[in-house]
Amino acid sequence: MFRTRLIGSFLSKTTSTFPKQAPSTISPRIGSCPVRYCSNHSNHGILSSSSATPITKSSPTTLTHPTTRSSSSSQKEDISMYLKETHERVFARNRTWAAEQVAKDPDFFKKISAGQTPEYLWIGCSDSRIPAEQITGLEPGDAFVHRNIANLVCNTDLNAMSVIEYAVAHLEVKHIVVCGHYGCGGVKAAMTPKDLGILNPWLRNIRDIYRLHEKELDAIKDEDARYNRLVELNVVEQCRNIIKTAPVQKCYAEKKFPIVHGWVFDFRTGLLKDLNIDFEAVLHDIQKIYNLTGSQT
Repeated sequence: MFRTRLIGSFLSKTTSTFPKQAPSTISPRIGSCPVRYCSNHSNHGILSSSSATPITKSSPTTLTHPTTRSSSSSQKEDISMYLKETHERVFARNRTWAAEQVAKDPDFFKKISAGQTPEYLWIGCSDSRIPAEQITGLEPGDAFVHRNIANLVCNTDLNAMSVIEYAVAHLEVKHIVVCGHYGCGGVKAAMTPKDLGILNPWLRNIRDIYRLHEKELDAIKDEDARYNRLVELNVVEQCRNIIKTAPVQKCYAEKKFPIVHGWVFDFRTGLLKDLNIDFEAVLHDIQKIYNLTGSQT
């Protein structure tokens, strides 16, 4: 989440000379077009800027590192072409997707144009590797989606509060899912004793969760296991924050929905883990202080 992307690396240069890089971190090019090399994943594939087809490291294609190019104008042309191609690629894929939907169901766009009645409100992390619909098999119209760094639900965040109000009171969703993921950069950053600028007030919410569960977390000696447990506890606390809201409490009192769930996605397996939040028990527990229904529990 906090890693510097290739494109940011290019734009930050103010001279015509690129710094030397170790061979394992080279961002190569095919012809004059830059390609993205992912050194963080086990497949170690290279993704062409003009195609979604992976090119392996053993490919015979000749790659040229930008430091071998002599002209700064050539470098500017390269980045300009890269920006143009990555922009146009999205529209090409959009046209392909639209055609596929019509081929499967000629009335597909007529149906979704009529309005939305989603069953789920999904509150997830902004991490680009966790698209809600793809990992759950949901279709357009099935989920109302809100995402932010580390899938937080803060009562002072008018964005999140507005999403919950609209999803519950107007869309009448039946399920609210908070989905975190192991390997969350936001949670990891919150465990780091470092000034992170504007991220400090946001990540303090996670640090507060560590404080609330300090005894349990400090008893976990393995750092990765402690990190994963904080990911889970963060999801649980965000579920609590949702249950504390007036729209959820009032709607459940009247209609017996929505139910709040806490899930965690595992990159290693592609599977979701259900943390089995006992919604009614949590609701009963928090309403001693946070009862917003106007009635006695």
